[in-house]
Amino acid sequence: MENKKELRTWLDDFGLSHPLVIAGPCSAETEEQVLTIAHQLKDSDATVLRAGIWKPRTRPGNFEGVGALGLKWLQKAKEETGMLTTTEVANPNHVDLALKHDVDILWIGARTTVSPFIVQEIAEALKGTDKIVLVKNPVNPDLSLWLGAVERLHTADINKLGVIHRGFSAYEKTKYRNNPEWQIPIELQNKFPDLPLILDPSHIAGRRDIIFDLCQTALDLNYDGIMVETHHTPDKAWSDAAQQITPETLIQIMEDLKVRKEISASEEFQNKLTALRSRIDITDSQILEILSKRMKIAEEIGQVKKEQNVAILQTKRWNEILGKMVLEGEEKGLSEEFVLRMFKAIHQESINHQQKILDGIER
Repeated sequence: MENKKELRTWLDDFGLSHPLVIAGPCSAETEEQVLTIAHQLKDSDATVLRAGIWKPRTRPGNFEGVGALGLKWLQKAKEETGMLTTTEVANPNHVDLALKHDVDILWIGARTTVSPFIVQEIAEALKGTDKIVLVKNPVNPDLSLWLGAVERLHTADINKLGVIHRGFSAYEKTKYRNNPEWQIPIELQNKFPDLPLILDPSHIAGRRDIIFDLCQTALDLNYDGIMVETHHTPDKAWSDAAQQITPETLIQIMEDLKVRKEISASEEFQNKLTALRSRIDITDSQILEILSKRMKIAEEIGQVKKEQNVAILQTKRWNEILGKMVLEGEEKGLSEEFVLRMFKAIHQESINHQQKILDGIER
């Protein structure tokens, strides 16, 4: 699959003056609920009404969706409001039912993207259709798996494609339900700049109070749209209540968001940007030089430990470093999350260098 301008034709054909907005409840619950939300959204920036029909949860026992009955509610909402509709499909049977109910956009969920077998089955079920298909990133941070799912669909002659960034699972708790790992969709953008990229802030946030900030970050990174879980009474939602917002809140978010230009032709802007980027390049080189010096010191420590037959990992010392660096980082305007991630990476590299010394391997 190669990047081509045609990849975004389906999005350009919408003729929108704002980012694409897909909105609606996490789950279709009742016909009244779906229609109420649809009518509250029809005069907003939302072009597409979303609703989960099949909702297999991480653990059984919770609400798992109303099933195919909800597709009739989406169909009725489309007839009454003129909005396009979209839902998640996880197997060929879902695809068949969605097509029979004239769903406009299908998306493949994070848990499905991880399985090339299932993605291939869905691609074959969609072959010959003209539907738009969006692929959510896999649960784990694996760009190849994400792109692999898109390529399987493309190979099946499905040309209206896009991707949804919904964040990635992590063992450690952070302020996000799913870590954004912004560098992964950025790398995807670099490989396929014309493949429409949509943010799902609801699943990244896990709570409604940071939805706006995530949306603004996405637009600052040139995302093409957002997919936001929206419910007329979110606190009473049957699934994922904490991360859903009201249609009124969505309307306000769209009014407050700033869509930035990708570039400016201003000569003054270009000169300032060039100068600042030069300073960034110099600083990055200095960072690498400092890290190289740190690793040489780590090797000296490894040599001392080898001579005294001491273990590499010193947990007490490591925890002291982390605590100190987090505090110093906060004083310098760096987030705790960033400092932890950076120093964990540095610590792992230091261990690798010390291990080579203990194993008697020359650099």
